[in-house]
Amino acid sequence: MTTSKHETITVKTERDPKLGQIWVLQATQTLPRPVEVVFPFFADAYNLEKLTPEFLKFHVLTPRPIEMKSGAEIRYKLKVRGVPIRWKTTILDWDPPHKFIDNQDSGPYALWHHTHTFEPTADGGTRCTDTVRYRPMGWLLAGVINRFFVQRDVENIFRYRFRQLERIFTPRS
Repeated sequence: MTTSKHETITVKTERDPKLGQIWVLQATQTLPRPVEVVFPFFADAYNLEKLTPEFLKFHVLTPRPIEMKSGAEIRYKLKVRGVPIRWKTTILDWDPPHKFIDNQDSGPYALWHHTHTFEPTADGGTRCTDTVRYRPMGWLLAGVINRFFVQRDVENIFRYRFRQLERIFTPRS
């Protein structure tokens, strides 16, 4: 699914040897600011609160300052369809200002592996690509759960994120 000429969201399926079918969401957005400006925003885990729709009641629980590095653990709380959830991720790879990878240790998914990449564009902007390999809970019902609930929700969260990032990083005239 395409959202605009500077924003795209696609979802495909893959097979994981341990989990079976998984989904891979790729969301790409080009922002009109250089990587040196964009990456530091993402390096502050508390900015996730600005990029997450209010209805999820998303909050970072790990106290400030969070030293972002490989091995850093970050805890959050949120509500999914009104159900309170605790989420813990670990930064698996920290390579500023090019990429970082976070992986869910505990939370609402059977798998959540999120790679963030940042590439400079010829016009001085930044292409931000999020690749999320995920699988809903529900083993045999994961496909049905994904089709009717999870995929739509995750796509909508990234659409919201696109709008927020555009608002934050588009120069005002």
